Amino acid sequence: MRTELCTDEREFGRLAEEWGGLYRHCGTATPFQSHAWLHSWWLSYGTPGRLRLVLVRDGGELVAAAPLMLVRQPWPALVPLGGSISDFGDVLIEDGERADRAAAALAEGLAAAARTALIDFREVRPGGAVERVYASWRGPRRQVPDSLCLELPAVPMDDLIGRLATAKAQQRVRAKLRKLSTLGVERRAVRPDEVDTALRRLLELHRLQWQGRKVTSEHLQDRFAEHLIRSVGPMVRAGDAVVTEFLVDGTVVAVDLTLLSDRLAGGYLYGAHPQLRERKADVATMLLHACAQHTAAGSGTGNGTGGRRVLSLLRGNEPYKHHWRPQPVVNQRFLLARRRTAPLMSAAVCDVAARSRGKKLLDRFLDWRERGGGRP
Repeated sequence: MRTELCTDEREFGRLAEEWGGLYRHCGTATPFQSHAWLHSWWLSYGTPGRLRLVLVRDGGELVAAAPLMLVRQPWPALVPLGGSISDFGDVLIEDGERADRAAAALAEGLAAAARTALIDFREVRPGGAVERVYASWRGPRRQVPDSLCLELPAVPMDDLIGRLATAKAQQRVRAKLRKLSTLGVERRAVRPDEVDTALRRLLELHRLQWQGRKVTSEHLQDRFAEHLIRSVGPMVRAGDAVVTEFLVDGTVVAVDLTLLSDRLAGGYLYGAHPQLRERKADVATMLLHACAQHTAAGSGTGNGTGGRRVLSLLRGNEPYKHHWRPQPVVNQRFLLARRRTAPLMSAAVCDVAARSRGKKLLDRFLDWRERGGGRP
């Protein structure tokens, strides 16, 4: 096996077919490792001259890939493409008998590419392909917890309702579903040729629903819209995403984007007209009902591993998610260093520890205030 380092974004674009073949044969891949998502992200967010794709080939066949970029702050590091708008980061390694050799070769390629930089894989879902690279790494290494995700089993909506803690809670959800039916809410999957228009409508509704409230500011930026519209069309055609419109009396009142892979379906972003809530429609229940159907729809990447196992609520510990009694799953962060860059890894670990302590202190303070502590 031989490794290559690609730094040319035009060459990155030409890798689409090969990358797609590898993606289909990596069972741990999430939609955030698809070529359509990563290449589009680079076009919107990448810094010229910083692209670092480490590729492993066996007889010319692409068997592993690490999509990275070089950052300078707060220290030199190779980090995954996708940034903060991607819920999971990872590498791609072909499943099967070549996996361990491909992982070892990828580790060697990463060590050569890193030079004086730390390698910092963030937001790796448990079981991710990076774990093979970590096991093969010969230099200093550390694994620390990253963001919390919440997950539900890939079961029909009736079974999700059955997970609720009390019969009264179950009755409330069924009443919400009946209310949606009474309002005449219908849904339809958007055809690939309609995706661009539907996504523009999603972003308009998203902006409208959050008007006057705190919102993730990046979702309102032009570069995010360009990335989403550019990437999702190919993903829908490949079965890696589905865009759903919700209509009342023929008018679109909400649009949802759900990302799909072999192992999970996850609602990524939606927009809903405020009139839905004014009419007492429970938007969260409406979206979860639609997403639950996607988990039962079979495999997204088509590598033969069967139906999806998880309905992911993606990153975030928002209280409304806990209503469904989800399973907490903690993403992992893998830090890989060479001997000369071991001090950078130590600095990163110290930074993680300091942020964790700060968060605990803030949570304790907020809890104290909620329990009537008043002003300190």
